[in-house]
Amino acid sequence: LAAGYLVSVPGSVTFPKAEALRAAIARAPQDRVLVETDSPYLAPVPLRGRRNEPANVVRVVETLAGLWHTTPEAVSRQVSDNFHRLFGA
Repeated sequence: LAAGYLVSVPGSVTFPKAEALRAAIARAPQDRVLVETDSPYLAPVPLRGRRNEPANVVRVVETLAGLWHTTPEAVSRQVSDNFHRLFGA
């Protein structure tokens, strides 16, 4: 973060044993976070063991919403804004 980078959150944030990852993401500035699919690997809970698909990124968004005490819609808007700011799109 100090170097100006953004943090990308993978589906593994939903794994039961990922407490440390969730704790780190909970403290990350929301305007510095992106989400990723890791497709075709690391399908989020409850889809573990299956082929991961980009549509499953909603599980990561839902997890962030819980960590940040907000709604999935608010998280979606924030990460979309972060993406556009990063890529100038």
